Amino acid sequence: MDNDWMARGNCQDQPPSLFFPSDGVGVEVARQICATCPVKTPCLEYALRNRIDHGVWGGTSERERRRILRQRRLARQSAPNGR
Repeated sequence: MDNDWMARGNCQDQPPSLFFPSDGVGVEVARQICATCPVKTPCLEYALRNRIDHGVWGGTSERERRRILRQRRLARQSAPNGR
């Protein structure tokens, strides 16, 4: 698995705890950092693929990632041949 993108994230110079907030204000702070990140998409896909339950990844909260996974699952189920 290619994770070279991790070294190019806006988060490199930030404390990891910033991306594991305990409240909505903390989530917004992390999102602002993610908003202009050049690796936002691979970061989000990494979190989705690995079912990461905690923290802000690719500018999304845990709840948003669960919603994305649910939408993808429903889309696959409703597609012809279930794919």
